[in-house]
Amino acid sequence: MFAHFTHETGHFCYIEEINGASRDYCDENNRQYPCAPGKGYYGRGPIQLSWNYNYGPCGQSLGLNLLGQPELVGSNPTVTFRTALWFWMNSVRPVLNQGFGATIRAINGMECNSGNPAAVNARIMYYRNYCGQLGVDPGPNLGC
Repeated sequence: MFAHFTHETGHFCYIEEINGASRDYCDENNRQYPCAPGKGYYGRGPIQLSWNYNYGPCGQSLGLNLLGQPELVGSNPTVTFRTALWFWMNSVRPVLNQGFGATIRAINGMECNSGNPAAVNARIMYYRNYCGQLGVDPGPNLGC
């Protein structure tokens, strides 16, 4: 988790995705979790809630209207932490037994399969570094 947080936040320097406001991951065809007019759905927080599918269920689970107020994820530290943990528990934890590479795929599968090898290698480097500091074996299946 620390490796991914380090990568996603640029060593804990960024609250929102770099150039995030220029990208909008709203799925206009999603009727179950429709995007609110005029709102931007891009990465915010340590684990990027980047599309309305995550803003909808996460907000419901936490009792928040994140589709109507996605900016809460980047402006309220408690919401930031709660959404990061929600995403981790629902999307990443189920694949932990498959190795670190599976966690990369769960968080940002577009980086895998030569999509962004530099990002994958950075995540692996952070992971190995944290494992070394904690004195634990990083295990197999580091890449995705």
